[in-house]
Amino acid sequence: MSRRLPDLGELFVPVVLVVAAALLGALVSISTQTYFTDSLVKVAIVVALYVFIGNSGVVSFGHISFVALGAWTAGVLSVPTDQKRAIMPNLAHWLVHRHTGNLVPLMRLSGLAAGIATFGVLEITHNVIQYEESIGPGLNAFSSVPETTGLRQAAIGAVVCIVVAFAYTRTRFGRQLRATREDDAAARAVGTSVYRQRLLAFTVSGLLAGLAGGLYVHLLPVNADSLYLDLTFLTLAMLVVGGANSLFGAVVGALAVSALSSWLSVAENGTSLFGWHIDLPSGAGDIVVGALMAAVLIFRPSGLTGGREVRLRLPRRATEAAG
Repeated sequence: MSRRLPDLGELFVPVVLVVAAALLGALVSISTQTYFTDSLVKVAIVVALYVFIGNSGVVSFGHISFVALGAWTAGVLSVPTDQKRAIMPNLAHWLVHRHTGNLVPLMRLSGLAAGIATFGVLEITHNVIQYEESIGPGLNAFSSVPETTGLRQAAIGAVVCIVVAFAYTRTRFGRQLRATREDDAAARAVGTSVYRQRLLAFTVSGLLAGLAGGLYVHLLPVNADSLYLDLTFLTLAMLVVGGANSLFGAVVGALAVSALSSWLSVAENGTSLFGWHIDLPSGAGDIVVGALMAAVLIFRPSGLTGGREVRLRLPRRATEAAG
């Protein structure tokens, strides 16, 4: 028992942060709740990134493709059938009458080659969903998609992603992948297949990203461009700022950068802070987030959390009694 409690702390603290954010969001106005809901969806996306990037040490620019696929699938299937022809006149016949509720070679690459290849995946996915009108609205934004993602659903989605990420890191597959991150040659020497472990992590990460995409499309109207470069670099910044090597860092980075980004977007329209009127120029939010990411990389490369998990320690007497 004394050995398991510190491990459970790695799951407990991120979940508490998500629940606290949801409870805090429930206390604010309806218009402000959207920022909290969006932050919780971003937590799900960043945790999905952590499953692969954090455990493998390989930077992937392509994971927003899975978010886009999840959003496109959930969006197309949840638009009422009687409105599909009017909104998406070129939609494939087999998709027109389907309606539901809210719903591999790259793994051999490393370093810059992996980053370029995954960016290629993002580019391909973006162009397909943007110009292929048989699978979605094309250049237009989704409309008539039920806005069902509220604080509760977003929090549940984030918690599900956190639990799956925690469970994966505790398996032998997660440990083997982290071994390849720390010392690729040594891991290969003891029989670990880098390709297989990265492929498994990529699959789990992609599934979680797809789930987050389904939540995202039911939060606000999205189009192909909103699931492209801006979201890619924003979520990567969240992971880097928080600490890419820990689940705790992924959650902290997502919540912290989301809070800052939300406040900056409000400040671009004029706001007050401690009696001072602040009216930032358009685009200032992106500049500040970029500068923050650069500062973290320079002064604290391991992120705000140092890439460490939070561990719960039993009192000495309880530990002796358990022993």
